[in-house]
Amino acid sequence: MWRRVRPRSFGAGRTVAADNGTVTPASELAALAALLADETRAAICLALLDGRAWTAGELAAYAGVAPSTATGHLHRLVDGGLLVERRQGRHRYVQLADPSIAQLLEDLSARFEPRPAPARGLRAVTASAALRRGRTCYDHLAGRLGVAVADAMTERGLLDQRTGFALTPAGGAWLTDVLGWDPAEPRPGRRPLVRGCLDWTERRQHLGGLAGAKLCETFLGNGWVMRIGSGRAVRLTPSGHAALRHHLGITLDGG
Repeated sequence: MWRRVRPRSFGAGRTVAADNGTVTPASELAALAALLADETRAAICLALLDGRAWTAGELAAYAGVAPSTATGHLHRLVDGGLLVERRQGRHRYVQLADPSIAQLLEDLSARFEPRPAPARGLRAVTASAALRRGRTCYDHLAGRLGVAVADAMTERGLLDQRTGFALTPAGGAWLTDVLGWDPAEPRPGRRPLVRGCLDWTERRQHLGGLAGAKLCETFLGNGWVMRIGSGRAVRLTPSGHAALRHHLGITLDGG
C-alpha cells in the first residue's frame, strides 16, 4: 500500500533538519546526496527523465528489482521531494517533482566523462547509440538532435548564447510561427523561458526551459520525432527531417 507523505523540497526557502536538529546547507546537501547514493534509486530517477509518469511495477522491471524493493525506494524519493505521486483511478504513478529536478539530474550526469562501454549485447549497444542520437531530457530534446537544434537556432540569430541562453526578438517570432505559441504571453510559475542544459552525452548545451518544452511537444505532436520503445530515446521521422531542413536549414544523418 502506498502511503501519502508530505514531500520535502530542496528548493529555496525549504529546509531539512540534520540528525542533530540543526538545519544547514551542508545537511540539506547531504540529505539530497543520500537519496541518490543508491544505484536503484539513481536508476529510477534517470528513467523518469523521459518526463512521463511510471508505475512502481514498471520501475521495478526497469531497475531489475522486486516490486517491494522498488516501492521502498519510491517512498524515500517521494518523501525526499524528488518525486511526486499521482493517482488516476485505482492506479498510482510517480514522476519527477518538477523541471528543476530533471535539470539537476542532467547536470549531475554531465559531470562524468564518458567511459568506454564494457562488452555487452547488441541490444544494449543499440539502445545506447539511440540515446546519443536523440532523446528527451524530461520535457525537452537532448542528444545530438537537441544540440543540433540549439546550434542551428543560435546560428540563425534566434538564440543568443554569448552570455548564457537568451531568446532574441527574431527567436520569439520564429517560435510563434513554428509552434503557434507566443513566448511573450504571460506564463505561470517561475520556469525560465529559455535555459541552456548541459548535455551529458554531447558535453554541449541543448535548449531547456519553457521554450524547449514547447518545441519538444511540437516535435512529438507533429510526428517529427517518435519514441523508440518505452524509454527516453527518440528518432527523427521523414517528416521530422523535412521540418528541420525547412525551419532550421539543417540535415542530420540517421534516425
